[in-house]
Amino acid sequence: MDFHSSNSKLTGSKDMAAGKSKHFTIRSKILVSFLILSLIALPIFGFIALWNINEMGDYSSDRNKDLGEQAVDDSTTALEQQAEKHLMDMAAAQAEVSNTLFEKVEAEANIMSDFAYNLMYNSSMTSYRYSYSQNETPDDIYSTSVYVLASDVDNDSIQSELNLSSNMDEIFIPVYSSDPHLTWVYIGTKSGMIRIYPWCTGIPETYDPREREWYKNAESSEGISWSEPYIDVAGTGLMVTCSQRVNSPQDDMFWVIGLDVTIETINSDIINTKVGELGYALLIDQSGSVIARPGLAAGDNRWDESFETENLLESNNTELKAIAEKMTLGGSGVARCSFEDGEKYIAYAPINSTGWSVGFVMPVSEIIAPATETKGQIDRATKDTEESIEDKILNLQNMFIIIFIVIIIAVIALAYVLSGKITKPIKTLTKGANTIGQGHLEHRVDVKTGDELEDLADSFNKMALDLNRHMDQLQHTTAEKERLMKEMDIAQKIQQSILPEHVPDIEGIELAAFNQSAKEIGGDFYDFIHISEDKWGLAIADVSGKGMPAALFMALSRTLVRANTVQDPTAARAITSANKLICEDSKASMFVTLFYAIFDSKKRILTYVNAGHNPPLVLRKDTSEIVLLKAKGIALGVVESIELEEVEVELSSGDIVVLFTDGVTEALNDKGAQYGEKRLKDLLASNRKLTPQKIVDKIKADVKEFTRGEPQADDITMIILKVK
Repeated sequence: MDFHSSNSKLTGSKDMAAGKSKHFTIRSKILVSFLILSLIALPIFGFIALWNINEMGDYSSDRNKDLGEQAVDDSTTALEQQAEKHLMDMAAAQAEVSNTLFEKVEAEANIMSDFAYNLMYNSSMTSYRYSYSQNETPDDIYSTSVYVLASDVDNDSIQSELNLSSNMDEIFIPVYSSDPHLTWVYIGTKSGMIRIYPWCTGIPETYDPREREWYKNAESSEGISWSEPYIDVAGTGLMVTCSQRVNSPQDDMFWVIGLDVTIETINSDIINTKVGELGYALLIDQSGSVIARPGLAAGDNRWDESFETENLLESNNTELKAIAEKMTLGGSGVARCSFEDGEKYIAYAPINSTGWSVGFVMPVSEIIAPATETKGQIDRATKDTEESIEDKILNLQNMFIIIFIVIIIAVIALAYVLSGKITKPIKTLTKGANTIGQGHLEHRVDVKTGDELEDLADSFNKMALDLNRHMDQLQHTTAEKERLMKEMDIAQKIQQSILPEHVPDIEGIELAAFNQSAKEIGGDFYDFIHISEDKWGLAIADVSGKGMPAALFMALSRTLVRANTVQDPTAARAITSANKLICEDSKASMFVTLFYAIFDSKKRILTYVNAGHNPPLVLRKDTSEIVLLKAKGIALGVVESIELEEVEVELSSGDIVVLFTDGVTEALNDKGAQYGEKRLKDLLASNRKLTPQKIVDKIKADVKEFTRGEPQADDITMIILKVK
């Protein structure tokens, strides 16, 4: 680098900085100009203000008092009205949330009831699990249930029912793990046995489930029933039970399904909304009994002693009793009454699923406390203001006279000089900006004022130069983006060509398939593989990840699966071989879930394996049940050596098999809720008479309606077959 050149540049920069520091900035010019313009009016209005200022002081003091009193009254009224609306909104919202949670428990009861009924219906075809008593501790208490017999029941006399009920663990475990609000899930039988999950101990020998309220309620009713609060025999305190009777299809045997929710859980997780400092929420049932409220506990009562909770319908307070009557009748609203230690607001709304009612209680004194505090502050501020105004008036009278004389002299001297200097460079800048704005990027603005206007002119000139350079860059970027889009389009067409062009004509079944990627290219695929004259392979898979890496891994996986299934007609062996090749070729830590089935058109038998994929659904023609095609296995590409369970299912005329990826059940709407397997099952059940292609169209339309325009988050793939 040339030292003299650098030194001269540095010296020039210092000189420029020194020159600019001495300039009178445009901000100063504008401030002075505004000051001059504003002070023209001050001589006219200043003396008038001095004359009126005393009157204003007296008026403001009186008015402050009136406004303070009015503000307190208005604030009190507004706070009460706002509190009523807020409490009502909270009650309605809490009722809706509580209803959803209790409906979930009822839905889980129905699921367990359906499972128990099917278990009793197919008792001769059922294998048995080992049953643990309280004296046998399992390695993991969450892996099994515990059975307890009433004192008058002999183990040998109910051995077959004990073995059959052991299979309830298969529904106990997923239901319990999916709902954190549940404390216990269990069945009680007519024979005097109770089976509880998870495994526990400490249930006394005198316990008989047939004598408990939850059992008797279900025994005498047809549908779901909820108990009043009672003390849990297992020592978890107060709780309520959702129960339902399940009749055996073969004899007079029946079971009662039970799901427990503790009162502590209801208080902390279900009606836990904070209502001010002293407010609280409560829950009552149809008879007016308090189900949950802060402080409600079992106390020193034992499990075999009756627990008496407060009943609002029996209250001596007529106002409170009237509100409770409306709550038990399913009404909603907000009312004001006096009870406990003062006047309270009570807002209430019904919980439709259980017939209960939720209420919010808040003291009136807490609602109007801000208005009361404000009144005291206003009184103190009014007194201080009166004293301050008197002092200010005296000071202002003296200051106005001196300031007016000085300002008028300065205005006359500066007005003429500054006006011309400010407007001329601004006009030059305006003209230059218009020229550059019309596209003449070679134009340069020439302003030499030595202030911010000159800096602004330099910025205009630099902007024109940068815009010219940016236009060239933009053209290059646009061309590059078009090239990438063309390449992505080619990749999409190549991927689509890998998938079957049409469904094959297989004897004995109707077929339909659908694939839609979330992005330009995706990771789902399906395939139809001709194995022999009477056998066809059906495959559906979902590759981890999205975009180009998932598409390449999908192509690799599809090729290896097809190659191995064509060579080996055994489902488990073919997919196991394909997994080894996928593990050898995959270096990107990706995996693929796969469901592969071989359909024998003569025997109407579906032989399948499931490598970590969503279990397909089977809709039987003559029943309302929907069966999940489950099989043990993990995803392909995770480990080289895997074991896959091979399962055979016999299909009948009219049966429908639905294969799908999680892009269907995990589709999200604008509230973040998932489409879900239950909604899919309901849709299939109501459209089971349609052809496979029409069922596919129904699912596509329903998912689209559910997501409400939200962008597709995952690839969607389906295969539906229907036995002719």
